[in-house]
Amino acid sequence: MKDVYVRLAKKLDKLPQGFPATESGVELDILRKVFSPEDAETALLLKPMPETVDRIAKRLGRPVDEMRSTLDGMASRGQIGSFKMNGKRKYALMPFVVGIFEFQLARMDRELAELCDAYFPHLAETLGGMKPGLARVVPVHKQIDSRTTVLAFEDTRKMIQDAQSFRVMDCICRTEKALQDKPCSHTLEVCLAFSKEENAYEGGTPVYGRTITKDEALEVLETAEKEGLVHCTYNFEHDQMFVCNCCSCCCGLMKLLTEYDTPYGLVRSNWEAVIDEELCETCGVCANERCPVEAIEETDVGDYLVIGDRCIGCGVCVVSCPTDAMNLVPRPESDHTTPPRDIIDWSVQRTANRSGPIKAMALRGWLAWREMKHGKMMES
Repeated sequence: MKDVYVRLAKKLDKLPQGFPATESGVELDILRKVFSPEDAETALLLKPMPETVDRIAKRLGRPVDEMRSTLDGMASRGQIGSFKMNGKRKYALMPFVVGIFEFQLARMDRELAELCDAYFPHLAETLGGMKPGLARVVPVHKQIDSRTTVLAFEDTRKMIQDAQSFRVMDCICRTEKALQDKPCSHTLEVCLAFSKEENAYEGGTPVYGRTITKDEALEVLETAEKEGLVHCTYNFEHDQMFVCNCCSCCCGLMKLLTEYDTPYGLVRSNWEAVIDEELCETCGVCANERCPVEAIEETDVGDYLVIGDRCIGCGVCVVSCPTDAMNLVPRPESDHTTPPRDIIDWSVQRTANRSGPIKAMALRGWLAWREMKHGKMMES
């Protein structure tokens, strides 16, 4: 039988996000650091679709209490996901990104940080090399015309308002850089997780962060916008679960856009910044201090110009403009992108592009069967 870490790496690579092999085997070193051999064997038995402990125990022929203790221990170590869904605690195998890597916040040390940094260039090709995009920029709305229609997936405050439970945590990317003697000047505790479930983060085994109120979550967004951090979340329309507030100097999602040739790592928003020449006093704050992707340039005559093809529509330049000369406007309809409906549709589309339409059809058929079976069980 092959090494357990080789088998786990292959299983993770079959997920839509990917976990590609390397010649150096650095991905296996990461797994050895995160998982004991016993935990790796258990992870191999889990599915990416969340299941209750009763279902997992029955499927594996193990006592429920023993299974719960094992799964809670693994969740506390950030090796698997633990969620409250429809009032029930569920567990699932998670991708490496977004998932296991972020869950290592409490266990991250210099060795793991260096391993992850060494692996990221290889992972980036998979994360951002195919449609649909992994993550999406969500614009700041300070200067968006109130008469303009703003969809839910383009509005962080709408995401927060619709949620019932909230959690804030340190940025794993800034934590990783600090451990390598490259500290970031931005606020560390700005990454948000949220759920439509009430008390979603109680009774489980959270591995990082702290539970906060809705008002506190909105304050985190305000802090991020004032500091020029970019709101990013998963690239689908409904049932969002997190907002990362990313800096260009540390954060992996931004680096997929700025350092690697990965067009589908971080999808720009459907908005772009414009400058009102009559209000602009050419102070240069937008270009020199705020824009994370160098999309604003000084012209030969001293004015400033937004390069539309480079602008990601984040809006962080808008927040700091002292004369309110910066605005966000909708891109032309021909330049709009619409994300998949939810994480299921996203997964099916990614599977089709990574593994071909037959596997995608098989995945969608299995999900439909599962949904039908679940519905019949609920009725009975």
